[in-house]
Amino acid sequence: MGKIIFYEDKDYGGRHFECNGDCTDMLGLLSRCNSIKVTCGCFMIYEKPNYTGHQYYLCRGEYPDYSRWMGTNDNINSCHIISSVPGSYNMRLFERIEYGGQIMDLVDDCPSVMDRFHINDIFSCNVIGGNWLFYEHQNYGGRMYLIKPGYYRRFSEWGGRSARVGSIRRIMDY
Repeated sequence: MGKIIFYEDKDYGGRHFECNGDCTDMLGLLSRCNSIKVTCGCFMIYEKPNYTGHQYYLCRGEYPDYSRWMGTNDNINSCHIISSVPGSYNMRLFERIEYGGQIMDLVDDCPSVMDRFHINDIFSCNVIGGNWLFYEHQNYGGRMYLIKPGYYRRFSEWGGRSARVGSIRRIMDY
């Protein structure tokens, strides 16, 4: 079980909303979100309802303003708790949609997809074990996307607006 507290104002001021799990639609609960405390667990928070829009990964800690979670504005309208996945980390990346082209196996963090695999775009993937984050830029920068165990035939299935993946990190801090 997790616990995340959303605050309307910076530095944990104003109205707040506490959540212990998934919340598909926070519209009406708060007019904005400028600070957050995660007291237990890890969460993905989303700019729009139903787990859409920009995604941000938050683990246990305090975030006194939205720049601390790499946010670009005060819109947070849904959240998803990330449950730990037993077993080892393992994913298979593909350079084409529907598992086509070059196959690349990954079992650890990758700060530069270009340096390791000599490509910039991941069009599909199969996550065999573990929860992962795809980042748009190298060294874990830019937009991020939660990648859970399963099959992703194309980048839009993980919420990507393009196939650009600059770096990949395992979620290990439950």
